[in-house]
Amino acid sequence: MSSLFLRTLRENPVDAEVPSHQLLVRAGYIRRVSPGIYTWLPLGLKVLKRVEQIVREEMDAIGAQELLFPALLPREPYEATGRWTEYGDGVFRLKDRKDGDYLLGPTHEEMFTLAVKDLFSSYKDLPVTLYQIQTKYRDEARPRAGILRGREFVMKDSYSFDIDDSGLDKSYQLHRDAYVRLFDRLGFHYVIVQAMAGAMGGSKSEEFLATADNGEDTYVRCANCAYAANVEAVKVTAPQELSLDGLPPMRDEDTPDAPTIASLVERLNERIPGGAPNGGAWSAPDTLKTVIVMLVHPDGTREPLAIGIPGDREVDEKRLAAQVEPARVEAFEEKDFAAYPTLVKGYMGPLALGSESESAIRFLVDPRVVTGTRWVAGGNKPGVHTVELVAGRDFVPDATIEAAEVRPGDACPNCGNPLESARGIEMGHIFQLGRKYAEALDLKVLDENGKLQTVTMGSYGFGVSRAVACIAEGNNDQYGLVWPRNISPADVHIVAAGKDDAILTYGEELTGALEAAGVEVIFDDRKQASPGVKFKDAELIGVPTIVVVGKGLADGTIEIKDRRSGERRTIAIADAVESILAEIGG
Repeated sequence: MSSLFLRTLRENPVDAEVPSHQLLVRAGYIRRVSPGIYTWLPLGLKVLKRVEQIVREEMDAIGAQELLFPALLPREPYEATGRWTEYGDGVFRLKDRKDGDYLLGPTHEEMFTLAVKDLFSSYKDLPVTLYQIQTKYRDEARPRAGILRGREFVMKDSYSFDIDDSGLDKSYQLHRDAYVRLFDRLGFHYVIVQAMAGAMGGSKSEEFLATADNGEDTYVRCANCAYAANVEAVKVTAPQELSLDGLPPMRDEDTPDAPTIASLVERLNERIPGGAPNGGAWSAPDTLKTVIVMLVHPDGTREPLAIGIPGDREVDEKRLAAQVEPARVEAFEEKDFAAYPTLVKGYMGPLALGSESESAIRFLVDPRVVTGTRWVAGGNKPGVHTVELVAGRDFVPDATIEAAEVRPGDACPNCGNPLESARGIEMGHIFQLGRKYAEALDLKVLDENGKLQTVTMGSYGFGVSRAVACIAEGNNDQYGLVWPRNISPADVHIVAAGKDDAILTYGEELTGALEAAGVEVIFDDRKQASPGVKFKDAELIGVPTIVVVGKGLADGTIEIKDRRSGERRTIAIADAVESILAEIGG
């Protein structure tokens, strides 16, 4: 350590909010260059390469073949698939000296597709699975949490190519099984949840989430059945439609000073006590809340969108964003209201909305809003709401949208039992892409009858650099990092606890003997550092086995400490190498 390129810190960086970010910087694994961009220092690079190797082993085990594409990519393939425009501000674009357009690769579907198209032409060449471990670039609007969400990151992406859908099913299952083995080896708890493919396209889609209380992804699970899904992918079970016969006519009701759901319920209970559809007091679920947003499409066009949800719910921004991709969601501002005078802020309702309305604003509703359900909604006049507004009779929405928040206790789509909510960090995402990219780039092969068939694809991503942070999130204590042995930057951390020449000399000898036996060692030989500083650094750095060479050396003993359990034991120096090898499983 006297020559290691390392500087540990005692205090957390001011911009570090989560444990992994704090500890990886303090322990000298990474160093910030700019927001979302980090340098991998020697210890951090060792950990990153160990994760890469585990990924490689599992990919190779299913017959996948590794290649490496450039990070600097031309515009044309992305133009062909429409993603040059769809990505909007999410990618880094640049021009060369000849004014040619390029981007820094955010993902490489187009490159994989074109590579197979260039080299293969027959069904006999398939199936084939290719992968790379490559640096990716995305212009995150709000990079955060260190390397958990950066603008430059290392990712493994693999793609399967099959002649038909049954082949894709097999390739998908091979990858899924490989991911289970991979995640089991990485040493953190995870769940597999249903997910949305989003802008990637495709059908079947699953996420591998590392469970974490401070994770940015919310998922739900059912304790009664095997259902688990990212909130973006949850499908609300729509109730049965109701008969329209005999329902009371809609009418306007004066509701002054009631621009919010809470104030509206208060007014209704004052003016129409016991008049709710269930014959009792009015409550938020009796109301239909209208939320209006502005969609910004990749080509820059702007489109207002109105969303109707039960009044006891809020719009979930992530669910909404997943439904409208590749468009971006922005707030509906005062200038937008000015452009649509039929919209009365605080009192908007379905009768002024829909593609057939005067304002011609699309109106999408929650799946719970079915024909025959009765609502109170804005009357499109200040201080007025419409009561007994019946879906399917008084208004017909343009479509439904899964945008309302999903809450603990909601019914499981599979079995109807209450759902539980939890948080996690997305570590892997696997898709059945189908033929989206093959069709766009004309990837076809001759089948056994000599006819051209469009190839079907699967896509399988894994965040390699994110895994380092995720492992750190789940493996730390109040003193520092506690790496799983197969990820740790070294097998043993030897601390020379004293300035006596005999201590340093024996520490050197023990280091050499262990390295000769194939053990990777960090040896703290710093003469100017106190034993207390060395012990704190050893615990902060997090190598799973710490060996202390100190005053016990005079009696022929040294100490082994298990970093995870904190257990210590004394061993004789005559048996030191054998004892340490047994400790680390060597």
